[in-house]
Amino acid sequence: MASTVGKRPLPPGSDENDSKRIRSNNGSPAPAPPAANGISEMERKKQEAAARMAAVKAKLAASRAPAQAAVSRTPASVAPPSPAAAPVSTVEAKKLEAQRKIAEMKAKMAIKRTPAPGSPASNATATPGPPSDREQRIAEARARAQQIAARSIAPAPAAAPAAPPPRQEVRKSARGGLGIGLHPSLMGDMSASGKSKGARGNQQRDTPRINPYLAAGDDDQKTEQDQGFDPSLGPRRGGERKSKQLEFNQKGKFMAQANALRQQAKLEEMKKRIAAEARKTEIEEASDKAFLVPVPPEVEWWDEGLIDKIDTEDTIITALIQHPVILKAPQDKFQPAPKPLMLTPTEQKKLRRQRRMADMKEEQAKIRLGLIDPPPPKVKKSNMMIVLGEQAVKDPTAVEARVNREIAQRASDHAKANVNRQLTKEQRAEKLKLQQAGDEARGILIAVFKVDNLSSGKHRYQVDVTAKQHALTGIVVLHPEMNLIIVEGGAHSINAYKKLMLNRIQWSENTLPLSNSAGPSTFTGANDGTSKGESGQQNRAAQWLNPLDERGELKDLGENKCHLVWEGQEGRRIFRNWSSRACLTDGEAKDVLGRSKMENMWTLGRSVKTT
Repeated sequence: MASTVGKRPLPPGSDENDSKRIRSNNGSPAPAPPAANGISEMERKKQEAAARMAAVKAKLAASRAPAQAAVSRTPASVAPPSPAAAPVSTVEAKKLEAQRKIAEMKAKMAIKRTPAPGSPASNATATPGPPSDREQRIAEARARAQQIAARSIAPAPAAAPAAPPPRQEVRKSARGGLGIGLHPSLMGDMSASGKSKGARGNQQRDTPRINPYLAAGDDDQKTEQDQGFDPSLGPRRGGERKSKQLEFNQKGKFMAQANALRQQAKLEEMKKRIAAEARKTEIEEASDKAFLVPVPPEVEWWDEGLIDKIDTEDTIITALIQHPVILKAPQDKFQPAPKPLMLTPTEQKKLRRQRRMADMKEEQAKIRLGLIDPPPPKVKKSNMMIVLGEQAVKDPTAVEARVNREIAQRASDHAKANVNRQLTKEQRAEKLKLQQAGDEARGILIAVFKVDNLSSGKHRYQVDVTAKQHALTGIVVLHPEMNLIIVEGGAHSINAYKKLMLNRIQWSENTLPLSNSAGPSTFTGANDGTSKGESGQQNRAAQWLNPLDERGELKDLGENKCHLVWEGQEGRRIFRNWSSRACLTDGEAKDVLGRSKMENMWTLGRSVKTT
């Protein structure tokens, strides 16, 4: 294996100091200028063609696998063999013969594929004169080799094995994959192995090996060309990425955009300010219009019918102004009175002390002005010796008697003052009447009670007297099966009556009538079952209102109860006074209550189930 790789040799006929040959645009070396040694252009081209053909033969013989098809080939210019070269030996002849056979077999395989009609290599090898048989075979082999090797760089010819192989130039478009050619050092080693193989003679015939990747690639390329495949539409390789062209922004481009944005922002701000001012103006106009009072018409529509009656004598329109009485709202009377502030005992004593001090200062001021006489000194047994010093020493018994009289007088005056402050019976009744009227003014309430049995005189007395004391109006409907009591009055009175009917009265207790119960009562007279009427006969309710049964014993009232059937509020009193009525049937009871439009209360009382 060669240890070093030499540079590409210069073209024949050129000096060593000449510069590197100029490459043309299509990747092939530009033609060298005519030599100065007198060789014609035709001779030079023939020598180059022979050198290239020798390089192709050496490459085909040395390489086991053909090179990949992505590298551009730059043929090396090799000096032509001198005419004075020594004749080849028998081994060299056999080697050349084997190489020729290999080249023919590869050429036959390449003929099956479609050759490129306008290949640059075929154009370069064309000669103006008619080629000979040997040159024609060389040209065909060269064309097929170029297609198989895909423009790869060929090694040095077999005649000069010691010369370094020419340098390969890779296309700019192929930088990786199967398009990378072999290293020149490997190419030289392969040529040496081919030389040693040729030395074996006819012991084993070399069979040409075909690169499956290259053949498959050629078939794929042919199929793609037949089917109209566009390689630009396929996936792009990383090595084939094209760099974007630089685009330079013109001066002032971004400044113009910034100015446009500023103008847009100013325009939006101006629109908002105008809208806010317009809204504020509308609000101010609306508020101003709210205070504008329209001019009243000369005659309102409700006065048009009275215009003709103004000048008449019986007109109701005068020059006097009538102020209507302001009425209080009806719901205000139901509001409870404000409660006084709750004070602690210490605060109450403080207020009492301040009030008494103010009264004493006022009395002292009157005494100084001479309006009233000063009060006598308050002498007690504890301060008797201090107030009456000399007199108490002279006659202590008389002084003590005097002090006792004054103490009794002060106690008598205090008792008289308390009695004078008390209200009389008439004043108390008047005060109670006023309180009940005020309670009634806050609203009229109504309550309906159902009592199973009212045969006890004590129960009837409590029902009757309590209703009268609280100034209640209503009616008591007496019936053999049940008794209905309807009362109406103020809230305080109704609450007190409810406590009586539901809590205080023991309805399961029965007592004998009192002998001295001859006072006036609601149940006295026609409806009292314990007494006789004016005609001397008992009334119609005597049977179920008598506390005694037929045997003369008290009736058992263990199951007797009172139920609150209904309660509510009404606008005004329905009943004028407090009364009672005995009814034998339900129809009669409904007729009695129908006069006050309360017949539905009897039906409601009947529907209440007692348990």
